[in-house]
Amino acid sequence: MFRLGLIINPLAGIGGVVALKGSDGAKTVAEARLRGAEPRAPKRAIRALAQVSEGTHPDAVVLVTYPGPMGEDIAKQCGFNPEVIGDIDPDATTSKDTELAAKAMSDLGLDMILFVGGDGTARNICNAIPEGQPVLGIPAGVKMHSGVYAITPEAAGELVCRLANGELVDIRQQEVRDIDEEAFRQGEVRARYYGDLLVPEEGRFMQHVKSGGREVEELVLQDIAGILVEEMEDDCLYIVGPGSTPRGFMDELGLGNTLLGVDLVRNGQLLALDVTGIEIEQAVAKANGKVKIIITPIGGQGHLLGRGNHQLTPSVIRQVGRDNLVVIATKTKITELNGRPLLVDSNDPALDKELAGYIAVTTGYRDRILYPIR
Repeated sequence: MFRLGLIINPLAGIGGVVALKGSDGAKTVAEARLRGAEPRAPKRAIRALAQVSEGTHPDAVVLVTYPGPMGEDIAKQCGFNPEVIGDIDPDATTSKDTELAAKAMSDLGLDMILFVGGDGTARNICNAIPEGQPVLGIPAGVKMHSGVYAITPEAAGELVCRLANGELVDIRQQEVRDIDEEAFRQGEVRARYYGDLLVPEEGRFMQHVKSGGREVEELVLQDIAGILVEEMEDDCLYIVGPGSTPRGFMDELGLGNTLLGVDLVRNGQLLALDVTGIEIEQAVAKANGKVKIIITPIGGQGHLLGRGNHQLTPSVIRQVGRDNLVVIATKTKITELNGRPLLVDSNDPALDKELAGYIAVTTGYRDRILYPIR
């Protein structure tokens, strides 16, 4: 039997859709709830456990978890009969609960600890366990710089299935990184290395550590911005995603922008800065069908949707449509993927499948390539 620990940070990612750039701290969580945010982690845990349930024999996995929202509720919902350890306040879970859960499960000698969260959760896990304890992250956070997460919840479930079914899966140490959320909200990225965790090594299933641009290709960014501005359509709503590459487009227009948020533009004029998912949905509803989303993949990882741009909700993406996704990237950024495809993890598996396939990527002035999305 494969003994699997399950830890869910029920608040992971709650600040993303409402443009809070993270979920750390009680104040941020309260503000997110005030803005109408809903937790992402439980549904993503369900997607992973459904994969485990379907891909293993009913008696192959023994699940050990923490009470209520930290694992017990979801495990039972997915048909497992978990062993529940520890004690929490279900209405006020904290990072300390995550650390206590991880330590307790490691002390039990479990084969693997499966956890749901973001970079902050990975830090908590890293703080609590010895370096030889295998773990695997299900991505649910806003900040996803660490290399300890599967690319989707389903990919995490598939890796657990392979291990539980006795297949050979390599494991290796991967970096845990996190950023200063307060600086992040001010448009500055301060990423810091916190340690390593032992995770399965499967290139098709695991995300890479986020990398910054080692080469700032200012002229290429200007060329990309130039063609985008030249091809702008009248009365079209442009939803401009985060990142330095889309910032070039805003600079070309002479507009201020939110480096790490989402902004709205029409007819060369700034409509709104740092908008939430709900605000985007409302703007799209009023746009009479003329909408485009300008986005760029994350360097080193290739994630196009679902990392750092939760404001682009599945509802928004469906309304705008795949044909109106304007993907921009320097050829250096694409080359650094070493042939790996662009990734989408929109929090809607059916939508992710619809987005798969080759898409045009603007890489310069009147210069485009076709590149796959998986």
